[in-house]
Amino acid sequence: MRPELLAPARDRDCVLAAIENGADAVYFGLQVGFNARDRAVNFTLEELPDVMGLLHQRGMRGYVTLNTLAFPSELPMVEKTIRTLAETGVDAVLVQDLGVLQLVRAVCPDLAIHASTQMTLTSAECIAVAEQLGVERIVLARELAIDEIRAIRAGTHVALEAFVHGALCVAYSGQCLTSESLGGRSANRGQCAQACRLPFELVCDGRDMDLGPVKYLLSPQDLAAFELVPQLIDAGVSALKIEGRLKTAEYVANMTRHYRQAIDTAVAGRPVQFTPRQIEEMELSFSRGFSPGWLLGNDHKRLVPGISSANRGVLLGEVTQVRGQRVQVRLTRGIKAGDGVTFEGDRLAGLEQGGRVWAVYQGSQRLEASIDHGLVELTFVRDAVDFAQLWPGQQIWKTDDQELARRMRRSYTNADPQRRVPVTLTVRAVVGEPLCVEARTATGTVCEVRSDEPLSAARQRPVTGELLEEKLGRFGGTVYELDRLEAEIIGEPMVPMSVLGKVRNRLKELLETSGVPLPPRRIAPPPVLERLRAENRAERERAAQVAASGRDANSAPVAAPVRGTNSVLGEPELRVLCRTLAQLEAALSCGIRDVQVEFPDIRQYADAVSMAHASQAQIYLATPRIQKPNEVGLFRAMARHGADGILVRNFGGLTFFAAEGLPCVADFSFNAANDLTVHQLCRLGVLRVTASYDLNRDQLLDMVAASPPHWLEIVIHQHMPLFHMEHCVFCALLSPGTNHTNCGRPCDEHQVRLRDRLGLEHLLQADVGCRNTLYNAVAQSGAEVVPELLTAGVRHFRVELLEETTDHVRQTIDLYRDLLASRQSGKEVWRQLKAVNRVGVTRGTLEERRNPLAIL
Repeated sequence: MRPELLAPARDRDCVLAAIENGADAVYFGLQVGFNARDRAVNFTLEELPDVMGLLHQRGMRGYVTLNTLAFPSELPMVEKTIRTLAETGVDAVLVQDLGVLQLVRAVCPDLAIHASTQMTLTSAECIAVAEQLGVERIVLARELAIDEIRAIRAGTHVALEAFVHGALCVAYSGQCLTSESLGGRSANRGQCAQACRLPFELVCDGRDMDLGPVKYLLSPQDLAAFELVPQLIDAGVSALKIEGRLKTAEYVANMTRHYRQAIDTAVAGRPVQFTPRQIEEMELSFSRGFSPGWLLGNDHKRLVPGISSANRGVLLGEVTQVRGQRVQVRLTRGIKAGDGVTFEGDRLAGLEQGGRVWAVYQGSQRLEASIDHGLVELTFVRDAVDFAQLWPGQQIWKTDDQELARRMRRSYTNADPQRRVPVTLTVRAVVGEPLCVEARTATGTVCEVRSDEPLSAARQRPVTGELLEEKLGRFGGTVYELDRLEAEIIGEPMVPMSVLGKVRNRLKELLETSGVPLPPRRIAPPPVLERLRAENRAERERAAQVAASGRDANSAPVAAPVRGTNSVLGEPELRVLCRTLAQLEAALSCGIRDVQVEFPDIRQYADAVSMAHASQAQIYLATPRIQKPNEVGLFRAMARHGADGILVRNFGGLTFFAAEGLPCVADFSFNAANDLTVHQLCRLGVLRVTASYDLNRDQLLDMVAASPPHWLEIVIHQHMPLFHMEHCVFCALLSPGTNHTNCGRPCDEHQVRLRDRLGLEHLLQADVGCRNTLYNAVAQSGAEVVPELLTAGVRHFRVELLEETTDHVRQTIDLYRDLLASRQSGKEVWRQLKAVNRVGVTRGTLEERRNPLAIL
């Protein structure tokens, strides 16, 4: 099987670079928003016809990223955008939001949907739900090993897409709230501030750990899986994806060219082995250091060395001496005049030196060509380097190669296209009839040209197939090339050279201007969103009637309300999520009768259920946020404990527990940010949906107004979960081992916090699957919005504990009870608890942009 090679594009030059260097498809975002790389240049809606026409002309596909969350007020713009995509021939859209997914399917059922990696689909069970909703391809989470991908392939028929190169997020895509919580810019809204690239200090059991030069504890090396392409193909991956919608066209050209070679080599049955020079060329386009990521399984030390987080290219050598305005270097890689270099230094403190090399000397000789060994002396453009900041033994990195960049640029700016479109010519040359030539391209374009006059019989040299092929097959100056010519010649006609030239030129003109026909598509008339919302309201009314009449709820398409869900008559319900048995005991002693628990050791769930039932309380158990192949056993173990329901955090858990007949509440990890998503989740069988943490006060109230309020559960107090990671910091820094098989489980023995640059110490915890979550050191309270939520009909509120003591648990519960009973103001609640006063922090897509890195 020959997999699709998928390249990123931030602008038209990137599209051309992908075309000319061997990509099969390109993915890109729009300036209108709703894409996960909001900082990229991106394309306007007006540019779409031209971009898609260019791609289709060259036999390629174009995919548009609509892979962020959409708020209720933004859905009309989303519908308009989807309509434009369908009309302009976009081949597929990448989607994260379930509501956007439903809108795409309703507007144009013929427009293919690919599930973005931000949908966090990590098992065949999760993928089955996406398939049910109309997804045709899954972009797999980057945290999956090849063996896990193979297991997923065995359990699904949906096409699988995997990343093979580029930057790695340390957190699961779609499950990272760090930029939002610390800086107010959500990764789920395309505004990631790359907090994982910042330095952190490790505090273990209250003491600072001296990690030497290791500062970037959460910054993975870049993925480079060119050698693993044969294994990925064998595992059943049908599309290989290069990350980089923020990267240059030269980067796109470089990576696309190398992975084109890797795929072609693998398909030919040969091992993929790049030369050191080839790898160096890839590193020079962009590299934080290359690694196989998670594809070969977890090796936490290899993934995050922690020495640097910036693009450094390749290690050039070591400074041996500084002499005036010259630096002597012992080389391990090649250098030449014009190359860019960086010296080892504290980048964040502004002490990192670097610049472009002016000249290279060996002894007294100035070198014109590259040299890759021995001692050399480098000089720099004036004032580029502060020589006082350099020292013997200092590492020097080559970050830029102008010659390589020029070569990559020529690959897509050359007037002679590298990628050509095959054309079949069908010629009918009959005496007494006009010469007729039909051109049919491999991309589906068809055009026909006839000569102005009928052909006469030849007196000396009748036309031949060879002559027709020679004269008509010249497509110079275009992207087309002759594949074959089929000629029907009757009666020995003569065709003048002038006629052949005129017909050929007209063919070239028609091929250039005809374009590739758009696929036939059913596009629903507007407004689709209003119709969907009307259908949703009708479903709600039917469900309410079924619940009120006591008839079989199976006749309703949406889950019927349960205890306490009457938005008019029911009293507000306060639920408490506990993370220790001591917290649970304290909550029950305060009279809380609806509790949720999340423990790193699920064996404690049996005791938790017993404690809750002894107090006549309902208890819901929280699943892990991630379910990988062969982890269904965790769900079976949870189901045996006799809990009243499940706080479910992934699609695999949702389907499993629904089949077991256990009530489910969809947690924040489903990223429900609009009313369409809420309805989708309820159709899948959940009783309530936890509102996304991406919603701020106004956006939350908008969603409450657009959704049945009794279907929503609002978290009004919590320590925001920042990073949720497959990467284990405990193993990487507190163990000689490399993964869970040999780490010795330091997470069971030590309390770890990560201190950021502001001095805040964020608690790190490992779950039952050894996945790490970093929690915000400061609690967040939505107390001030509670009165408005109550007025709007919301009755389900949740307080989440983290490491509160028994006394603090009681204080927190008492304050929020008083708030719900209108005995306490919201302002007094968050002040007494020393919490941050806010519900979510995300700004709208269309609001003013800031430099994302400036917020942290």
